[in-house]
Amino acid sequence: MDVLAGLDPEQRDVAESVRGPVCVLAGAGTGKTRAITHRIAHAVQSGVVEPQCVLAVTFTTRAAGELRQRLRRLGAPGVQARTFHAAALRQLSYFWPRVIGGDTPQIVESKLPLLVEACRTLRRNPDRGELRDVASEIEWAKVTQTGPEDYPAAALKARRTPPIAPEEVARLYEAYEELRRRRNLIDFETILELTAAVITEHREVAAQVRQQYRYFVVDEFQDVNPLQKLLLDTWLGGRDDLCVVGDPNQTIYSFTGATPLYLTNFAVEHPSATVIRLVRDYRSTPQVVTLANRVMARSPHRLELVAQRPEGPEPVFTEYDDEPAEALGVALTVKKLMADGVPAREIAVLFRVNAQSEAYEQAFAEARVPYVLRGAERFFERPEVRQAVVLLRGAARSANDEESLAPAVHAILSGIGLTPEPPGGGSAREKWESLKALADLAEDMAAEGADLPAFVAELERRAMEQHAPPVEGVTLASLHSAKGLEWDAVFLVGLTDGMVPIVYAETPEQIEEERRLLYVGVTRAREHLHLSWALARSPGGRRSRRPSRFLDGLSSLTASPPPKAERRAPSRKAAQPVQCRICGRSLATAAEQKLGRCAGCPADYDEELLEKLKAWRSSVAKENKVPAYVVFTDVTLQAIAERVPASEEDLMQIAGIGRVKLDRYGDAVLDLCRSAAGVSGE
Repeated sequence: MDVLAGLDPEQRDVAESVRGPVCVLAGAGTGKTRAITHRIAHAVQSGVVEPQCVLAVTFTTRAAGELRQRLRRLGAPGVQARTFHAAALRQLSYFWPRVIGGDTPQIVESKLPLLVEACRTLRRNPDRGELRDVASEIEWAKVTQTGPEDYPAAALKARRTPPIAPEEVARLYEAYEELRRRRNLIDFETILELTAAVITEHREVAAQVRQQYRYFVVDEFQDVNPLQKLLLDTWLGGRDDLCVVGDPNQTIYSFTGATPLYLTNFAVEHPSATVIRLVRDYRSTPQVVTLANRVMARSPHRLELVAQRPEGPEPVFTEYDDEPAEALGVALTVKKLMADGVPAREIAVLFRVNAQSEAYEQAFAEARVPYVLRGAERFFERPEVRQAVVLLRGAARSANDEESLAPAVHAILSGIGLTPEPPGGGSAREKWESLKALADLAEDMAAEGADLPAFVAELERRAMEQHAPPVEGVTLASLHSAKGLEWDAVFLVGLTDGMVPIVYAETPEQIEEERRLLYVGVTRAREHLHLSWALARSPGGRRSRRPSRFLDGLSSLTASPPPKAERRAPSRKAAQPVQCRICGRSLATAAEQKLGRCAGCPADYDEELLEKLKAWRSSVAKENKVPAYVVFTDVTLQAIAERVPASEEDLMQIAGIGRVKLDRYGDAVLDLCRSAAGVSGE
């Protein structure tokens, strides 16, 4: 396999820079993950490093799982790709019995119980909302290596706004640490501290760790905090086989202690460093890229993105009278996009704070637009998902060969809340969406011939890699939680001064971070981008708000008029079902909706093409060491054979093929389709 094939010139520069310190400044949508995975694979293939000596570090379990998958496909399955915490905990657990003695301390999953106890010790009345903010302050203090006695001065210098007096935070911090140490507990920050300490203080540990890991790659380097940098330097031990990747214009977590200075000053710390800029944007249309560049026009670390996609629609700026009108207007525009063929899962509404979601939940429920809330809780850690997996695992132990997968899963999930129609909104809707996603995945795997034990095994694999099944609904999310994701259509809402930038952003540094947050929002959109704001909070209220200062100069601000139906009560008529393209009957199952026809309706298709698609899928699955349905299900291949798509746009119209699968497999599938149709792909 030629791992350098298909890379653009800058990505190839990254892949070929296999030694020494390397800094990759990668703009949004420029293929940074592709560049660094091909770099690692090229280094392994060319004999520069053994795969087991590579440690690739990123910030989320899902991102680490994606790195491992890509590296397996590129022929480097032995590379370790982990988060900072996962890598540190693995090392700490291994060395603790040898150099400290006894079992590794138990991990504190949440600081709240100990803080409640600390409050009682200090004769304070615990307020859980207040204590959550105190926990955040303690986490900031620990990652910036600030002790309790130094917290008040450090918080003042950093212009932090703790929920209680800084001196009181310091007292609770000290009491929390005392309780934690007395009970032999460790929190996530302590894991990093102790790992660095064990390596530093025990020469034999340092020698073993540095013998094992000689080649380091750190993704999202703009989000590294001082404690993570301390651990990284400890791992390196003065060596410089380090490649860092990041975008200073996507630094949006400074409030947690992250700093872009390690990225922007990398060449100062490593004077011999190779610095490469990735600026070719493959994600967004020229119209979206132009707007993104204008948002960051004054940034000292600006990366001027160059769009690679065809032209698309201009971004739409809309001004509303009040917040309910804005929510309703967005819901109506979303419905129109869906009617025009944009899948609900490819649309997102992004807001500054989670409290803004309520108006959109209500408007979408009334407009009968399916939606899913994206929060901090991971899919496989949701109570209903954990309950479902336990029940499914139990059922799998006693399953017989005659039992069909999809009906069995539906029966189990129906017992814990899956209903034919979704509830109106709120937590009940979130629970329903989770269970529906499991049921849809079961239908996909059933079409592939999987049984209940295979389904449970797939769920466990996905849980380990945080690979949540897709949910068919418009995403409602905060701007912070949207980082790293992308959609065909993005709505940035509530863009008023006081919200973006947020009212408590006062210093120039804080204001610029808010600008970067808007930039992150803009660059989530592939094609359709809508930006909106409301002049008043409620109908009839004082129209005193003004559009965000960040929008000045981005458009004429002659905002487009809201949808004409803005003041009309939303229709409660059910959304039109998907109909069979042959007989016109409503399609009930996910498999039928993917085919676009009833399972029993006849359809013409190229049998030879279908066999070629299955052979290709089998080869890809074998190469990647994954089940065939992970590439494409039988139903998706059947739909391809029936429709014989001629372009990426045609391929994207088939349910089951999103942007990720298009990027991975689109060229190969289209080549097979063109060959079947007798059309050259040149």
